[in-house]
Amino acid sequence: MQPDDELCLCFHVTKRKVVNYLRIERPQTASQLSECGGAGTGCGWCRPILEKLFDAQRQREDLETLDLPDSTQHAAGRGEHIRTGKGKPPA
Repeated sequence: MQPDDELCLCFHVTKRKVVNYLRIERPQTASQLSECGGAGTGCGWCRPILEKLFDAQRQREDLETLDLPDSTQHAAGRGEHIRTGKGKPPA
């Protein structure tokens, strides 16, 4: 996933925005990432990636080189997530 790829597809929050939020705001829990443009509050597909970024930041890992799916895989996975009824995007 590239920095300007959308991590939260429901609210169009990019990986760059989340990484900067983590760096500047230093949230104490992964759920506080919802304050970053609503990330993770829509269909829920991006929550595991948000948690992975949060955990990596807490362990002082390089967030830019973290192994994440590319944007095409991410979007396809979300489509399947929604089709199977596991999440519902906002109206």
